[in-house]
Amino acid sequence: MQTHIARFMTAILLAASPALAQTPTDPFLLPIPAAEGVIRVGFVEFASLPDIGGVAARMMNLIDEPGTRRLFVNDMRGPLYSVSYDGKSVALYVDINDPKWGVGVQSMGRERGFQNFAFHPQFGQAGAPGFGKFYTYTDTPNMTPAPDFTSGNAMATHDTVLLEWTARTPGAATYDGVPPRELFRLRQPFGNHNAGYLGFNPTAAPGSPDVGLLYAGVADGGSGGDPLNMAQNLGSAFGKIFRIDPLGTNSRSKKYGIPADNPFVGTPGALPEIYAYGVRNPQRFAWDPRNGALFVSDIGQNIVEEVSRVARGANLGWNQWEGSFRFISRTEVGLENRRSDPKVTYPIVEWGQIDPLLQPQSAAGGLVVYRGSQIPQLANRLIFADMPSGEIFHVSVDNLPDGGQDAIRRILLRHEGTDKTLLQVIQEKNKAQGKMPATRSDLRISLGPDNQVFLLNKGDGTIRMLTR
Repeated sequence: MQTHIARFMTAILLAASPALAQTPTDPFLLPIPAAEGVIRVGFVEFASLPDIGGVAARMMNLIDEPGTRRLFVNDMRGPLYSVSYDGKSVALYVDINDPKWGVGVQSMGRERGFQNFAFHPQFGQAGAPGFGKFYTYTDTPNMTPAPDFTSGNAMATHDTVLLEWTARTPGAATYDGVPPRELFRLRQPFGNHNAGYLGFNPTAAPGSPDVGLLYAGVADGGSGGDPLNMAQNLGSAFGKIFRIDPLGTNSRSKKYGIPADNPFVGTPGALPEIYAYGVRNPQRFAWDPRNGALFVSDIGQNIVEEVSRVARGANLGWNQWEGSFRFISRTEVGLENRRSDPKVTYPIVEWGQIDPLLQPQSAAGGLVVYRGSQIPQLANRLIFADMPSGEIFHVSVDNLPDGGQDAIRRILLRHEGTDKTLLQVIQEKNKAQGKMPATRSDLRISLGPDNQVFLLNKGDGTIRMLTR
């Protein structure tokens, strides 16, 4: 009761103070609570990926492949590693940047590289159409092949390609297949936020129409503010979430299939690959094991970060909206008429980039729905993250908020008797490694077998597993 009264009084004081009130650069009246509602968890160091040239692995995703009972983790510079279920064995499965594959990974800067990957749910099932197949999403400097999708911008920086690999022996220690097959190619107009997450719906029951369909995030092409106005254009691939059948052939290129129930099939001028639109930089997807609901974390421009529930055909608002607020510019959102367009799917939760807990540059990440029992305090929580700061947050997935950041609470790592963020843990590890402490964590969160929750980062090469 005292906590609620204190927050109410704080709201009154903030609203009364022009210097602390809601502003176009910080539309949230109250900061994320630093201590209220904190969940504390333990962790263990599960496995480590090797440095390349003295630089820690740039991990993006961890996937459980149950058919061969292995985890897989990628490094943005090209390697894909297999990791045993006990974390004791880490081995290079394939380096997609190896010249023999003819891919060529463009990994300059912080945002480009081997973005993501996904294993077909039939990867380990002999005789099934998806046997041995997995998919990689990567930036490449090779712009010789004609692109499937362009921005209309005369200038271009590189391409992003979706590739299908087929292993002859899925359980082999290393990839033993032929060079990959290209499914589609995006010609990128700018050098930043180009791709996104890649994944199959793990909750799709056998026989359901979603089995074997691949979801792919396509960011808005970069620069800032979506200058080419592509995210709201249904004729453009950029700023979208695609849903395709990688084993089908009824697309325009005949290299993949278009699901018949995709929302814009038959809509004049719209790309039939589109499942949802109006995203800026869709970093992570998460499906709720209980009901199959899809969530996405989307990096904002300069003011608002967001996590949204995504329905078929949803418009998530960008670049007309940044979160719940009208997008005006890189330095301003509109405070009036919040969430006023009934045709837009607004975030379930969002936060301000200049919140005191965060760094000057913020970015939505995460993202998992935890329905396990091994860590009781996380049960039925939607877990997400702010990537640079290493802050991990939670809200109830059974009582979803309706926007704003009031419902957000922290998850802290209990380490050596004190509460820490992941960045603080990484910095301590860096000191033990004899390296300069990382200034950001670039945190990702993934689920493994038996509801294991793994934390990935780009600062120290260590994969950590949460414990109770």
